Amino acid sequence: DHVSLGNEEWNPWEADEKNEQIASQQRYENNLKMIKNTRSHLELTNLRVQIWGKAAIGLYLWQHIFGGHLEPADVTAQWREGSQKAGKTYFSFITGPSVVPGYFSVETENVVLVLNGREKAKISYATQWLHYAQTLIETHKIQRVAVVLLGNEQCNNEWIQPYLKRHGGFVKLLFVTYDYALVNEEDIFQWPLGVATYRNFPVVEPSWSMLHDPRSYLCNFLGTVYKNSSRETLMEILKQDGLDKLCWIAAREQWQPQETNESFKNYQDALLQSDLTLCPVGINTECYRIYEACSYGSLPVIEDVMTHGDCGNSSMYHSAPLQLLKNMGAPFIFVKNWKELPAVLEKEKKMSLQEKIQRRKKLIEWYQNFKAWMRQKFINTLENSFLPSEKG
Repeated sequence: DHVSLGNEEWNPWEADEKNEQIASQQRYENNLKMIKNTRSHLELTNLRVQIWGKAAIGLYLWQHIFGGHLEPADVTAQWREGSQKAGKTYFSFITGPSVVPGYFSVETENVVLVLNGREKAKISYATQWLHYAQTLIETHKIQRVAVVLLGNEQCNNEWIQPYLKRHGGFVKLLFVTYDYALVNEEDIFQWPLGVATYRNFPVVEPSWSMLHDPRSYLCNFLGTVYKNSSRETLMEILKQDGLDKLCWIAAREQWQPQETNESFKNYQDALLQSDLTLCPVGINTECYRIYEACSYGSLPVIEDVMTHGDCGNSSMYHSAPLQLLKNMGAPFIFVKNWKELPAVLEKEKKMSLQEKIQRRKKLIEWYQNFKAWMRQKFINTLENSFLPSEKG
């Protein structure tokens, strides 16, 4: 069957085998290339972001919106940290008095700085952190920076503008609280104020009784009544027709930054025991009370008036005040004047427990969806801005 050619045997399938060998080698090399590409693509799409929480709103971002944990759990600890994978990104979070520029390890090229820009003293502290971040960029220790800013209550945030990339600075993205008129959904985004984490307001898990039990009060307001403010008007209206007897009212004349254990417990009980939480304007229309009421299924009744100062409609939205909440379909009661309150409470008296249960469920579900949406938006915005573009 074989024709001998010298010492070699003739193989009629030799050409096919050679071709198959070449094809097999080609497939192997292609697979190798594909694995390498996948690996480098994974490296591209796996973003690492370190969040430096130097303002209390960082805790709202991490614990309430991201559902992240911190170790140690002790809120007075000098140094607390946590991490989690979300989307294509690995996030780590550090906070506490010991997190000082130059005295902790910078573990990634991408940083989110959480800063307080409320008043002059806070701004000067915030700028120290920005200068530290700028030095790290100039020395190629980090590459990209975003800022989450607790803005000024009257939206006077001009000081941050020179640091933004669009003005020749290095901050690629700014997430800022309140109805800042420069929100453009490109590099400046509105961010929720959230709950008062500086008073250790907890992450509240809805319970069966929170949703289903009858509540003892129609409404609540525990807070400071400023002279010549709409809060004084609110108090007068509540006293008419004995409406204050149907509500949990505890007014004080001076603002207290720190609650006592007892006053904080009272406040939480008031939210849990009231169907409505009255949210009169303080300095800004947006207040912690709105989000805290949502946490306990107590519907916010909000004084829907524009804050004095530089707050207003952005180029994207024309629904200020509270444009972020309104655009997200917040199921609140908005009043232009507290004179509308008696009619609101009259309607409240006629509601059945079943109707109130449905409303609580709707409110709590909306708030959970709102936090999930903010989380997703934050992640997507960072990934779109920080990950190398796949175009070209």
